[in-house]
Amino acid sequence: MKTGSKTNPAKFWILVWLLGLAGQLCWNIENQWFNTFVYAKIAKDPTIISWMLAISALATTVSTFLFGCISDRKGNRKTLISLGYIFWGVFTILFGTTEFLGKRNSDTAAFVGIAFAVIAADAIMSFFGSMGNDIGFNAWINDHMTPENSGSLGAALAVQPVIGTIAGTVLGGLLVGANDNYMRLFVVIGGSVIVLGLVSLFGMKDVETLRPSVKGSFGQQFFSIFNVKEYLKHRELVFVNLMLAVYFISFNVYFSHLGNFMIYYLGFTADTMGLIEGVGLLLAMFTSIPAIRFIRNDKSSLIILFAVVINAIGLLVIGLLVSPENVNPSTIWNPVLLIGVLLVGIGYILFLQTITVWSKRLYPEDARGQFEGIRIIFYVLIPMVVAPLISNPIIKNNGEIIDENGFTAYLPTNTLFLAGVVIVLLTLIPLWAANKAHK
Repeated sequence: MKTGSKTNPAKFWILVWLLGLAGQLCWNIENQWFNTFVYAKIAKDPTIISWMLAISALATTVSTFLFGCISDRKGNRKTLISLGYIFWGVFTILFGTTEFLGKRNSDTAAFVGIAFAVIAADAIMSFFGSMGNDIGFNAWINDHMTPENSGSLGAALAVQPVIGTIAGTVLGGLLVGANDNYMRLFVVIGGSVIVLGLVSLFGMKDVETLRPSVKGSFGQQFFSIFNVKEYLKHRELVFVNLMLAVYFISFNVYFSHLGNFMIYYLGFTADTMGLIEGVGLLLAMFTSIPAIRFIRNDKSSLIILFAVVINAIGLLVIGLLVSPENVNPSTIWNPVLLIGVLLVGIGYILFLQTITVWSKRLYPEDARGQFEGIRIIFYVLIPMVVAPLISNPIIKNNGEIIDENGFTAYLPTNTLFLAGVVIVLLTLIPLWAANKAHK
């Protein structure tokens, strides 16, 4: 912890893990189960998912810039975390109620209205999630980051999405069950996030060295972050953020549809799908431990090079060697699929762990909240707007079927993973430039 902070170390790490895991669990529910929810309760159409990704990414970005500026001006992270988590949980539960609006039918106008309600509910949830987690929690973490604890914090922040994915997929599959009870899932997860929002309200403290950073009027400070010329002076950070964008364009091309690929294309049930992802990612998680030493020894570019290559190999394994003909949906024992998930998971963990620390080390101390906003542009907005432009036509051109009700439906196929390989390898270009700027 930084000099001047009297935060109890044990309490600090408990909050890091509780709030971090709750946030990642909630994001996993949105990124994975919201999409299978649409296929199960609304329609098997990737267009709805594409709009959900794009609109929620826009809501996340607006929220991040707005509350990033407020957080810096007020010198306060705690309030954003508490209120953000509480409303995040509330709107996660409310999202689930859209299933009572009905499924796809021959009335086009009614279907469009239902789709609009689903997209809007997702966007509102994302807005408050970004307020609590992307800005409040991440800026709070950054306030406490020192050279001594940066590797450990980077590992925690990288492992948490994986644990969230494991817990979210396994627990989510069990809660949804064979009868597609998505409402139960959203109530349990949303309720847990609300409780932790209340815990942070009474049990969290900001670092004592945090001070309000007021630079003119609110409007002047808010729009100052859009000074491109000033931002480009941070040359190394520019290339680090470009890496983030390219990698997560690839990630969102396939991951947003991974659940539907495994359930509706390969034939797994929701609980079996969760276990397969869980086993692979649980093993992959242990690679974050040796990576801490490499990060401390300034070998971040080497870790990211390895992460990108291993990620591409994993995607090739799934894209070329996994199909409905060579999997057994009745069991988790599908070695080729498990190897593919493991390799993708290793790449994802190492990349996120390393780039998180790399970027945070480069933030100006008096504008960390706003620079988290810039990070969200590259981490969320660009990938979630660009990725559907790639994945949607791929699914519609390769996965068209006629469902049990006689409607045209579209299933994600292996082609998504092959597209992901091509894009993820492009990450090596900004990696080279970032490494050069760093040296």
